[in-house]
Amino acid sequence: MVLAAGLGTRMRPLTNDRPKALVEVQGRALIDHVLDRLADAGVTEAVVNVHWFAERLEQHLAARGRGPQIVISDERAELLETGGGLKKARPLLGDDPVFVANIDSVWIDRGDALGDLVRLWDPETMDAALLLARREGSIGFEGGGDFFLADDGRLTFRGDAPSAPFAYMGVHITRPGYADQGPDGAFSLSPLWRRSAAEGRLFGCVLDGDWMHVGDPQARDEAEAKLAGAA
Repeated sequence: MVLAAGLGTRMRPLTNDRPKALVEVQGRALIDHVLDRLADAGVTEAVVNVHWFAERLEQHLAARGRGPQIVISDERAELLETGGGLKKARPLLGDDPVFVANIDSVWIDRGDALGDLVRLWDPETMDAALLLARREGSIGFEGGGDFFLADDGRLTFRGDAPSAPFAYMGVHITRPGYADQGPDGAFSLSPLWRRSAAEGRLFGCVLDGDWMHVGDPQARDEAEAKLAGAA
């Protein structure tokens, strides 16, 4: 599932006439960066939620020439956030584990990040497996980090610590029904993750590469420069 329904307010003025998913980095829309990564990992079908400039995003997705078959989860009536969006899309997702991906995450991969996440995933012991980036050196990430990572892959939230070494970089694997326990309407996945972490069922692995959180125009420009330098 690709989470593409947000308003992109921090990305203005670039989102005055388009959804954030269609903001371009090095000539490619953000959502294409994500869908191409998923395609390379073997994903053949992707559910994409839409809200802001929904018609324009749907037209773009219909014109894509490669990658997963697209199924739309329509949130025009109400923006549902990460948890609510996943819960609404549940009938479209089937029964197998799913990637859930934000559209504002771009990265240079020196290894096999999504493959590592797949190999880590164990539905018997995990509720979710998160892809992490080292906070130091990341582009566009503000704050003191999100998680500590144990040797066995279990995650704990930063809590009251002044900083933590790892940030969630916008992609995880979970059960398609994981958000069913959430409330009706809009809600975040974060409270569910906190519950899972307390139960020892939230895991993660770390990107071998460079992560760019493309959340505002400055980060977009920095990401373009980083990708150009790596070309």
